[in-house]
Amino acid sequence: MSDEPASVLDCTGMQCPLPVIKTAQAMKGINVGDVLELLATDPGVEPDMKAWTGRTGNELVSLTQENGVFHVRLRRAR
Repeated sequence: MSDEPASVLDCTGMQCPLPVIKTAQAMKGINVGDVLELLATDPGVEPDMKAWTGRTGNELVSLTQENGVFHVRLRRAR
């Protein structure tokens, strides 16, 4: 399985809860095992994605920050 994203979701400039809502919708559009990369500027995205993956069973592959933008890679589990 590759950690390269099958799709990129740009949520820069959006505040909670929009990145979480849009991530949940976008995950339905990719295949099980594929990776979605979320781009966000809201610092709340880090705890939100950790909680969301814990609730949904999806995998938090990586979470990095570069120039004020969070890059969150998530693998669809089901």
